[in-house]
Amino acid sequence: MINVLVDDPVNQTSNENNRYKGRPNPEGEEYIRLRLPKKQNKEMFAIADQLMGGSRINVVCDDGKSRMARIPGKMKRKARVRTGDLLIIKPWDIQNEKADIIYRYSRTQANTLNRRKLLPEEINVF
Repeated sequence: MINVLVDDPVNQTSNENNRYKGRPNPEGEEYIRLRLPKKQNKEMFAIADQLMGGSRINVVCDDGKSRMARIPGKMKRKARVRTGDLLIIKPWDIQNEKADIIYRYSRTQANTLNRRKLLPEEINVF
């Protein structure tokens, strides 16, 4: 059994749970920390739809809209964003049809979120 700890200030864990972070504890459970979108910052889940070139990508968001998202420089150099990846994006305040990519999940992390039923039905393709 795998328990998912989210990186959220509301769900703070005690020191007892922090001893087993990243490895199985005596009960056979594994704790994995995953970042979730912060709704107060207007972040949301999205699926990478089409690479447009010039560090831009078309994404389908969990509210059903398609947006043009920008890959920031620090993510462009460290993490490759490919078609079908699960992302966290933040829409722009001025132009709602554009967004910035905040975080990219690996395939394993996306499958874990899917098993935990943390993904919205609109983008649940995992």
